[in-house]
Amino acid sequence: MSTSSTAALTVRDPWALVPSLGNLDAYISAVNRLPLLTAEEENASARKLRESGDLEAAGRLVLSHLRLVVSISRQYLGYGLPQGDLIQEGNVGLMKAVKRFDPDQGVRLVSYAMHWIKAEIHEYILKNWRMVKVATTKAQRKLFFNLRSMKHSMKEGVADDQTHRMSLTEAQLEQVATTLNVKREEVLEMETRLSGGDVALEPQTDDDGESYAPIAYLADETQEPTRVLEAQARDALAGDGITRALDALDPRSRRIVEERWLKVNDDSSGGMTLHELAAEYGVSAERIRQIEVAAMKKMRKALTPA
Repeated sequence: MSTSSTAALTVRDPWALVPSLGNLDAYISAVNRLPLLTAEEENASARKLRESGDLEAAGRLVLSHLRLVVSISRQYLGYGLPQGDLIQEGNVGLMKAVKRFDPDQGVRLVSYAMHWIKAEIHEYILKNWRMVKVATTKAQRKLFFNLRSMKHSMKEGVADDQTHRMSLTEAQLEQVATTLNVKREEVLEMETRLSGGDVALEPQTDDDGESYAPIAYLADETQEPTRVLEAQARDALAGDGITRALDALDPRSRRIVEERWLKVNDDSSGGMTLHELAAEYGVSAERIRQIEVAAMKKMRKALTPA
């Protein structure tokens, strides 16, 4: 490493070498220009960090390996997640590796950090690639990532972002199961999960026309606050409210309303007709209708809140 390169990584604030860049390509270009540390420089920085918590030493170790995170992130672009997010999660893994790195083990940081970088990216993918998690156990996670990698090698010439949608043949299923030392059924289940396409809950268009995205028919409107209040008010009116309104009527008006609107016979035919009530009270059917209308108005008034 040249003297100028070494000095670049020994400044008071090494993080200033990678400024906040809005463009991902600019960030990648910047980290690729950062100089690498020699084995001796890496060792010295790691010892400073372990012995005295030197943050400048930690900064030098992290900065010199940012290009490694970028390189590893490219292996996971086929999951449809932004590379910037993959890099960000990988950087978290890199910092964890730097914190735990022991220079006395005789291993370069690049080899040690790869595990931590991939672990963080794997965790991010499993949490964000699908709304429903496709791999929850350690064995399923291993199968998830290895299956996709093997499918890619079996489907030469297929676009990377379409690999997970390609189904395996019976022979390929057996080959994967044997190679990964798992049951054929487990491979088939994971293959089914990987092959399923994602469906957006929200409509993916700005048009004003009707939308039939899942959000339109998956919502539980029964728990919507306005509907809950309306249901409570309706139940109150159907119970105590109706009783209170009927109590406001004289006996004849009450019987007419009950016979006309509230009574149901065994044959579901309803109560008495206007003519039947007219014959019973010795008046015309029109007079019964007038009494009914007046009674209904009085009931509505009784049901109206003060």
